[in-house]
Amino acid sequence: MKMTEQNSMRKKMATTIRFLAADMVQRANSGHPGAPMGLADIAVVLSEHLRHNPKNPKWLNRDRLVFSGGHATPLIYSLLHLWGYDLSMEDLKNFRQLDSKTPGHPEYGHTSGIEITTGPLGQGIANAVGFAMAKAYTARQVNSEMCELIDHKVYCLCGDGDLQEGISYESCALAGHLKLKDLILIYDSNAITIEGDTSIAWSEDVAMRFEAQNWNVIKINGHCYDDIDVALSIAKKATKPTIIIANTIIGKGAGEIEGTHHTHGAPLGETIIKESKTKEGWNPEVTFHIPEDVLLRFRCAIEQGELVQKEWIHRHKEAPLIEQNEALARLLNPDFDAVEFPDFYDADDMATRDSNGKIINAIAKAIPSFIGGSADLAPSNKTELKDMGDFPKGRNLHFGIREHSMTAICNAMSLYGTLLPFSATFFVFSDYAKPAVRLAALMNLHTFFIWTHDSIGVGEDGPTHQPVAHMGQFRSLPNFYIWRPADAIENVEAWRVALAKKAPHAFVLSRQKLTSLKGNKAFGEVNKGAYLVVQKENAVLTLMASGSEVAPCLQAATILETRGIATNVVSVPCLDLFNEQDKSYKSTVIDPQTKVLAVEASTAIEFYRYADDVLGMEHFGASAPAEQLFERFGFTQEGIVARACVLMGVEY
Repeated sequence: MKMTEQNSMRKKMATTIRFLAADMVQRANSGHPGAPMGLADIAVVLSEHLRHNPKNPKWLNRDRLVFSGGHATPLIYSLLHLWGYDLSMEDLKNFRQLDSKTPGHPEYGHTSGIEITTGPLGQGIANAVGFAMAKAYTARQVNSEMCELIDHKVYCLCGDGDLQEGISYESCALAGHLKLKDLILIYDSNAITIEGDTSIAWSEDVAMRFEAQNWNVIKINGHCYDDIDVALSIAKKATKPTIIIANTIIGKGAGEIEGTHHTHGAPLGETIIKESKTKEGWNPEVTFHIPEDVLLRFRCAIEQGELVQKEWIHRHKEAPLIEQNEALARLLNPDFDAVEFPDFYDADDMATRDSNGKIINAIAKAIPSFIGGSADLAPSNKTELKDMGDFPKGRNLHFGIREHSMTAICNAMSLYGTLLPFSATFFVFSDYAKPAVRLAALMNLHTFFIWTHDSIGVGEDGPTHQPVAHMGQFRSLPNFYIWRPADAIENVEAWRVALAKKAPHAFVLSRQKLTSLKGNKAFGEVNKGAYLVVQKENAVLTLMASGSEVAPCLQAATILETRGIATNVVSVPCLDLFNEQDKSYKSTVIDPQTKVLAVEASTAIEFYRYADDVLGMEHFGASAPAEQLFERFGFTQEGIVARACVLMGVEY
């Protein structure tokens, strides 16, 4: 059958992508040519459907395109260059080189046109669900029957490896439940993984899996341009999320190793590349070649993008209800000064999870973009936003027991542009969320994590639910701020800082009531991570603590005073922030002339940066009432005094 003129041009465009990808990997002597070469045909047709503006990558109503298989960067960067984004041919030639715009995996904020940082398999699928959820909520707030201000699609390219990751099942099950009709997942089904054919470890019927999850399923030949075009057209009109299962050949066009795992993660070799170019009628000696007519066709994205954006701007200005534009403006420009935080100065002792629940409700009342939910623990996390309804009409998100996907979904919601998301679970289950938390820190997202049941204070649930080692692992993350407030008042001040400081913040909160530090006047220093709660003249000892251990340290300091040991007490709500302070401030908080004992019901080894000794957890915990556990492991005034006396070399 003779190829149509249109498909002949599409083939030339796809061939250009294939050889750009092969040349990039060969020049870098590192990378993954197989997936880009296999996806080239789909990429060409997708280009015809995608609504985006290369000259304004932040246009709100653009289609979102997520590359879950982040190793396919030769495809991503080739497309961005061809479309006309701020990515030059020289950038393509510097693939995977130091300080280039083309790192080995896509990084948000580093390369123009990259929507979100992906690479760890499965993350991008959950991110795409997050973008689709953000779109659905934003559209609910600003669209009307007469004018749809938000009407874009969310596309995600994924592979076999993505779908083998558990996070993909979590996120896709939620997407099907929520009927996210604007989500289109394109599955590059090439049946190859690094170790060989997928059959060595996988025999799942993916179509049946997605049908069971309430998805629209379309199967196509991933190298047939007409099939791809029809599938995308159908998917854009669907009433629920769509997966397009595209059977492809990995490394298509790579000669004798086409269709094998040898094309996955290594250069093809100059011989194979030259032979492949010769077969296609290309000059085998020329690298990084883009035919003029191919570039012209791809660069139409600039004119088309500017046109669709101008049309949208006109629609925006002519919105029949001024309330639509006002609603969108409020989402885009949160007024943090409008938050009326609760006043806890005269409040009774309370758990910080309880005070936090009041705080986030105050934030939500003032900030329409503040939205979030829990992994089926809202009653325990105290994270229900009162009288604010459930997603998609309201702001309470019900993620189900899906900690990993919940966090990755919120990462994308944060990047969408109209939302400030939070997610919540027990602190011990942050283990399940860690990969996505790490990416939030890498991307510098302004998102919030609420982790309750913070220590051995969990009590009777025992060691399986007592997160004794978790503070340290999150404190080790660069650009991540983990808060463990000592009481409700400190909790408020922590949130003030977190709202103002663009970065990911986690709030680690107690299940049990904590003593209120009512008399303390130093809360202005919370923004520096640590501050003096008690300062004594001629102090010889400093006690450092966070959260529930601050109050017993204050009691211990009083006892130590009677024994002639003048003691300063420092509250450390955020060690990460304190680490960033200059030496001058640190010396005002921790008197260098004193011995330092740090106290925290965690492993707490990171305090050795400042402390001579650390009273922390050296055990996984136990099952018993919380009071008994704090006594058993020494986190009482008596236990602290005893440890301090050893440090000071005096009898207890």
